[in-house]
Amino acid sequence: MPSLVVVGGFFGDEGKGKIISYLAIKDNPTIAVRGGAGPNAGHTIEYENKKYKVRMLPSAFLNKNVRLLIGPGVVVSPEVLLKEIEEFEVSDRTFIDSQCGIIEESHRAADSQGRLKELIGSTGSGTGPANADRAMRTLKLAKDIDSLALYLEDVPNAVNFALERNEYVLVEGTQGTFLSLWHGTYPYVTSKDVTASGICSDIGLGPKNVTDVMVVFKSYVTRVGTGPLKSELSPEQTKIKGWQEVGTVTGRARRAAEFDFDLAKRAIMLNSATQIAITKLDVLYPECAHMNSFGDLSSPAKHFIKTIEDQLKVPVTIIGTGPDVNDIIDRR
Repeated sequence: MPSLVVVGGFFGDEGKGKIISYLAIKDNPTIAVRGGAGPNAGHTIEYENKKYKVRMLPSAFLNKNVRLLIGPGVVVSPEVLLKEIEEFEVSDRTFIDSQCGIIEESHRAADSQGRLKELIGSTGSGTGPANADRAMRTLKLAKDIDSLALYLEDVPNAVNFALERNEYVLVEGTQGTFLSLWHGTYPYVTSKDVTASGICSDIGLGPKNVTDVMVVFKSYVTRVGTGPLKSELSPEQTKIKGWQEVGTVTGRARRAAEFDFDLAKRAIMLNSATQIAITKLDVLYPECAHMNSFGDLSSPAKHFIKTIEDQLKVPVTIIGTGPDVNDIIDRR
């Protein structure tokens, strides 16, 4: 009954897409299933000199053996989903739950103006208003949309049936712990809970069937849009450190700060993490770029990883050392 739930530990943009892609290729799961809010979450993946950006599909699509599922807790944009299915040629192995909510043009319009856009810094994807309509029981569901008929599946049943057969299931979260509607920096949060518990609820995975939870932290903290960010660096400081980035969905500049151990400890607690993945170690320590062995890391980089393990009391099992999916140190 092996299942691994992967979630973000800070404010999103931790590099979950890269980690999921690596795990999918390395571990060859039967199913990769996505929970989370909707197409407001974007994952960027670099593999064999190509860059992929996904907003709806699970990031495991690079492994052609993996079935790609989207759980009933996710609101879906049919336009985005169908475009990605065609672009990545996965029509024969992509399925969404019949009870996924549907984002319509009215939701995108509401998300692109007024308080959500100006105060909260919404992506304009329509995700928040669609989830609000879901709570009001007025949202259309995937089973009501003709263009999605070929892709409908009972996702909770598929996930649990695979686990009963002792097949490996990889569960992908979106956004980050402190963008959770319940546990984040409200009101500057997403429209759902995106901790491990919330992601499992989205796909119909009960607590007893969770084997491991991996929380992904970047080697520094970034945040897109509005909301508090402790010890935030100025844009000039961010540039000097080489930490300037832009959001996958919005293209907006990410704000940055040093690694926050207090925030990380709370993320470990909220997610019941059993493993940690650290990404972009090479940005913090350029001498470690593209390395695949922990023993080859510089002393300062090793000390940074050991400090994380000592303070958070959870092993760092995966370390990202570059943008490519295979720029990984695997310590499992």
